[in-house]
Amino acid sequence: MPNSAVLEPIQHINVKLFALAPAPEQVLDAAIPVFHRWIQNAACPELLIDVADYRHVPDGPGVILIGHEANYGLDCEAGLLGLLYNRKARSEGSFEERLRLSYERALQAARMLEREPEFAGILKFDPASLEVVVNDRLLAPNTEETWRLLKPPMQTVFGEMLGERAFTLDWASADPRERFRVRVDASAAVSEPKTAA
Repeated sequence: MPNSAVLEPIQHINVKLFALAPAPEQVLDAAIPVFHRWIQNAACPELLIDVADYRHVPDGPGVILIGHEANYGLDCEAGLLGLLYNRKARSEGSFEERLRLSYERALQAARMLEREPEFAGILKFDPASLEVVVNDRLLAPNTEETWRLLKPPMQTVFGEMLGERAFTLDWASADPRERFRVRVDASAAVSEPKTAA
């Protein structure tokens, strides 16, 4: 049962930015050489290791760029294509700082993908339509108590990151078998979200 004493140890925060009107098959095919190029060029802050191809899995993990501290992926879960940042290693700071880090890394990778020649004109991400998943069932079970605990810091972080946009936070599912998952959606298209200096 989570309480304020277990908020700080929560580490494995995933952020998925949803794509706008994508062409999934074409995008996933192109992701493999792009991700291999990212490994060669050390394009991300984390140590990048390999690429895993799950294109054959319907509504699955798509194509994953495997890193030591985190994975990046073009994820197709529930039929929704998006850029998924999956934090695996511990990071310093408060829960809010770790959530902000995951969002910023996802946004950075999404912008990099949009600039790749393979994706010109066919891939665009909405920085204000996303999902946060806490990949730690022990510290953050999918319960009403976790929702009450994590909603305020999430409101704070996305209030800062999304600037003047009006946004909603929705607890995705109360099914205790699922990981704790929150959908963040901004209804007003204003400026780009803020990033750390």
